[in-house]
Amino acid sequence: MRLTRALPALFAFLPLAALAQQTPAPVPDKADTAWMMVSTLLVILMATPGLALFYGGMVRAKNMLSVLMQVFVVFSLVVVLWFIYGYSLAFTGDSALIGGLGRVFLAGITPASTAATFSAGVVIPEFVFVAFQATFAAITAALIVGSFAERVKFSAVLIFMVVWFTFCYLPIARTVWYAEGFMFKQGALDFAGGTVVHINAGVAGLVGALVVGRRIGYGTTAMPPHNLPMVMIGASLLWVGWFGFNAGSALEASPLTGLVFVNTFAATAAAVVAWTVGEWLSRGRPTMLGAASGAVAGLVAITPACGFVGVGGALFLGLAAGFACLWAVAKLKAWAGYDDSLDVFGVHAVGGIVGAILTGALVSPDLGGTGVADYRMGHQLWVQTLGVLITIGWSALVSFIGYRIADFAVGLRVSEEQEREGLDTSYHGERAYQD
Repeated sequence: MRLTRALPALFAFLPLAALAQQTPAPVPDKADTAWMMVSTLLVILMATPGLALFYGGMVRAKNMLSVLMQVFVVFSLVVVLWFIYGYSLAFTGDSALIGGLGRVFLAGITPASTAATFSAGVVIPEFVFVAFQATFAAITAALIVGSFAERVKFSAVLIFMVVWFTFCYLPIARTVWYAEGFMFKQGALDFAGGTVVHINAGVAGLVGALVVGRRIGYGTTAMPPHNLPMVMIGASLLWVGWFGFNAGSALEASPLTGLVFVNTFAATAAAVVAWTVGEWLSRGRPTMLGAASGAVAGLVAITPACGFVGVGGALFLGLAAGFACLWAVAKLKAWAGYDDSLDVFGVHAVGGIVGAILTGALVSPDLGGTGVADYRMGHQLWVQTLGVLITIGWSALVSFIGYRIADFAVGLRVSEEQEREGLDTSYHGERAYQD
């Protein structure tokens, strides 16, 4: 009614439906569509081969193929689940916690369907949005693999991932990123996945490391990475692919995308420097593994903040994450005594916590940030902390249940004989390197 009365008298008699038909629906811009497809490909590059090589180089040679297999197949499994029901449960319906089944098997989506972006009147093809979000879900699950590497049955990994994706990733993604989600309505800021991806996966990994237990010989036998050049290549591919991960989360090729791009670049470089200097000072020598780990720490920390902070804030986040994640890997892990094989918790959860909480302060225009409506630093820091705590608690609970289900179904851990021989030959019947 209010709309009708506001119209000029000449059109007041027309039905509203007829007026709506006169307003053309937004049409996706070809440049935005192309950018989002490129961003989707960049995130795929992050997982395979980036994450796979990063993880594969860090394990012992006898387990390299098992890690590559887990990353590759877990990524693919989650993509399939996303297209079947994941997208529908994460991004449809009115519930604050879980969605509906109206888009199961992507029902109702056509080439003409569109998804909104952050700019009024700007849309992208819904199929492209679905694919982009699929890569986020898939790489999040793949990240967890590093925590229990070298000792878990492949079948148990797949069972756990189905449970965790369905009951942990989907609700957290919805509550943070969907307009009806609980944390979204609270005003939580997570541009590209500090809570949804990194804290979520890091906590799941820590729970897995604790439930599965330490590797045979851990703490008494040296277990160095078998191929550091491969680790470096993997970290570099992650850095490149992360521009799609972060800048693609702008959902269009806009001026904001440029800010995200520069922030991702700056924070990562700062974290490499911080980890290298910190390791040099604390251990007496800088390492290639440390520099590569620092890059990932910086990428993780800037992920929730990349669209909200200025370049100065990005540099600060990178430095803070480099030092904080080094402490978690070198000190916290030793003090607590858990065997997180590839430091998923120390890098992803700790880096994600640093980035998520500090976003609440660094978004302030007084500190070079973009600002948000009705910004109050104390309130925003509380909202950010609440989002972190909810993610930690929910991920820990669902992960524990998921591991127990997998253990009950097929058993979590390989036999001692298989673990000593290496999973490549004992479980998959293959070798990465021939004698």
